[in-house]
Amino acid sequence: MQSAFAYVAHGGVMVMVSVVPDDITFSDPEFHKREMMLIGSRNATRGDFQHVIASIRAGKIPIDQLVTHRTTLRDSPRDIAIWAQQKSGLIKAVIDVAGSG
Repeated sequence: MQSAFAYVAHGGVMVMVSVVPDDITFSDPEFHKREMMLIGSRNATRGDFQHVIASIRAGKIPIDQLVTHRTTLRDSPRDIAIWAQQKSGLIKAVIDVAGSG
């Protein structure tokens, strides 16, 4: 999986589909030179994602209960540092990159 980074075209996308028990390391300069996108997945299919999206749209998933923390891009350095220390109750954090907060 580590060697796969070398085969991604400039601007390409690499999707890692697995759960690996060890660390995966890669060259940061090589990663950024390629301006690539890295996506991790655990064997979910397109149908799985479509089901989740439809369930969210239908109100079957309580998004308001899953997103427990919010911040703005401007405040994210401070808030992420706090959340890293005070993890109690944190399920999902959202950074609003468009809002000014």
